[in-house]
Amino acid sequence: MNIEIVTTPNDCLKETGMGTANACSAIMEALERSGRNAAVTVCETIDDLEKICARKPDIVMLAAKYIKLETGKIIWLSSFFEEHSIFYTGSAKKELLFDSNKVAAKELVRSRGIQTAKFFLALPGDYTVEDELPLSYPLFVKPLSAANGNGIDSDSVVSNFEEYQAKIQALSDTYCEPALVEDYLNGREFTVSIIQGSRDLVLAPIEIIPPIVEGRRILSAKTKTLNNEKLAEITRTGTLLEVAEMARKSFLAIGARDYARIDIKMDNHGKCHFMEANLVPGMTPRSSYFPRAFEIHSGFSYDEVVRLIIQGAINRKKRGTATAPSEPAIADNSNVALPVGRTVGLLPSPGSLTPS
Repeated sequence: MNIEIVTTPNDCLKETGMGTANACSAIMEALERSGRNAAVTVCETIDDLEKICARKPDIVMLAAKYIKLETGKIIWLSSFFEEHSIFYTGSAKKELLFDSNKVAAKELVRSRGIQTAKFFLALPGDYTVEDELPLSYPLFVKPLSAANGNGIDSDSVVSNFEEYQAKIQALSDTYCEPALVEDYLNGREFTVSIIQGSRDLVLAPIEIIPPIVEGRRILSAKTKTLNNEKLAEITRTGTLLEVAEMARKSFLAIGARDYARIDIKMDNHGKCHFMEANLVPGMTPRSSYFPRAFEIHSGFSYDEVVRLIIQGAINRKKRGTATAPSEPAIADNSNVALPVGRTVGLLPSPGSLTPS
């Protein structure tokens, strides 16, 4: 079986997908160790993508959501390969939009009865006096669509109007989009890696414990870059099941396919809230949360995780059931705008889940 791992230079992207060239090389090596023929292809143009189609790989593994052309237009990889009848890993464009837009994801899961923090969107000047703010302090201010903790730092928690205005302005200057302003949840933080098996969802919930900075635990871009956070098992069964069940419901509500990582946080009363969904999770060995969660919770090796996340596409190819394209591949820009407004149990052993 020939598999091409498709990525794009991500130095200037807010959403870096499965990671850098090194991460893609690690995925390729894992696939080769499992007996697959694998290659990494870095795409910047339509011609690059058309050359992949001409090679007719059995499966393309999408390490990014889209490529951005020099004209400013973007090509959604899932839609492009659907249009060319090439089987690919992961979710379709319609669902990937919920990855790119945190508000759209929060609106959707809330409509399905899943708890999420109260929020509003704001640009500089939207609220000129403190009394106009829809929520009370403390608030958490972050970018609408950036990933990997980008735009999050100790200034993200605001306790007065001056701090609020400064953070809103800083995010607007950097990302040129509205900021997402939420009720600040100061409880424990979790992430749940999910792989969609042939019949069930395989979940690996873990706790993320950031270092204390200025009296608070903030999972910032700097913390993630330096790997200063601690990843730990969830030892209390009740918490484990509650976190896993919220992640399962969120995965199904969004309509994700093959794999995802769902972030969840508690408030100070211990109540869980959906935070966001990552449908193209990082795959850097030894540091990315997605493979690390399976290692910590289930004892899966990196190679086992890689083999499992391509299994959905392999199964679809065997059945000959590719998803019909429902969205055009080419869009005007990369700023996605959407309108605002089975029982979980212990996981099987790694050996029982390794695809044949």
